[in-house]
Amino acid sequence: MSVTIILIYLGVGAIAGVLAGLLGVGGGLVIVPMLVYCFTLQGLPNEHIMHIALGTSMASIIFTSISSFMAHHKKGAVNWSVVKRISVGIVIGTFAGTWLASGLSTAFLKGFFVIFLYYVASQMVLGKQPPASRDLPGSTGMFTAGGTIGVVSSLVGIGGGSLSVPFMIWCNVPVHTAIGTSAAIGFPIAVAGCVGFLVNGFKAVSLPPFSVGFIYLPALIGIVLASVVTAPLGVKLAHSLPVPRIKKIFAFLLFAVATKMAWGLIG
Repeated sequence: MSVTIILIYLGVGAIAGVLAGLLGVGGGLVIVPMLVYCFTLQGLPNEHIMHIALGTSMASIIFTSISSFMAHHKKGAVNWSVVKRISVGIVIGTFAGTWLASGLSTAFLKGFFVIFLYYVASQMVLGKQPPASRDLPGSTGMFTAGGTIGVVSSLVGIGGGSLSVPFMIWCNVPVHTAIGTSAAIGFPIAVAGCVGFLVNGFKAVSLPPFSVGFIYLPALIGIVLASVVTAPLGVKLAHSLPVPRIKKIFAFLLFAVATKMAWGLIG
C-alpha cells in the first residue's frame, strides 16, 4: 500500500468529518466514491469493490457520528425524542438493506449510488420549503420513515443525513436541530450497517488481506483517525455559517462526483 493511498484515506476522513458536523451527514457521499477510486488503484477484486466501500463507509460513520452528535449535543441541537422514535425503523431497515446490497452486483450498486447522488444534489439546489402546518408523523409514520432511510442508507453506505435532514426539515424541524439530530441518527444506522456488511462479508471469497467481512481495516483506520478530529470543526461551522449556501456548494460537488462515476460506468 503506497503512501499516496494512505494520505488519500486520511484526506477522505478529514472531509467526511467536516461534512458530518456541518450538514448532519455521515460523510458516506464522499467516502464511498473515494474508496471505490482507491480500491480500484490498489487492484482489489472488482466484484467486491462496491461492497467493501459500503461496509467500510458504514464502519467509519460509527466513529464520525459519535464525534459529531456529541458536539451538536453540547450546543443543544439534538432532539433525542426524534432519535428514540425513529431508531427502531432505522435499525431494522438498515440491517435488511445490507442483506439486499450484498446480493447485488457492483455495477448495479454504482448505478444506484449515482442516481441517489443526483437526487440529493437536486434537492439541495432546489431547497424547497415545507408548508408551515406540517409536523412530524406518529409512531407508524416514524417507523416507516426510519425503515426507508435505513434501507437506502445501507445501499449507498451513508449515515442517512441526506435523507433524515430533508425529512425533518420537511416536517418543520429547525435546520440546526435537524442537522444535529441527523448526526445522532447516523449512529444506529452505522452500527446496523456495519454489522450487516460484516456478517454478509464472511461468506464472500477472494477478499483482500486486512479485510473483516466487507470492511477494509487500513481504510477504516485512516478515515477514522482524521474524521473524529474534524467533525467538531464542522459543527462549529454549522452554527456560524449560512447553511443554505453551504448546501448548494456541496450539491455541486455531488453533481461532479456523480457525473464522474456515471462516466466510469459507461466507459
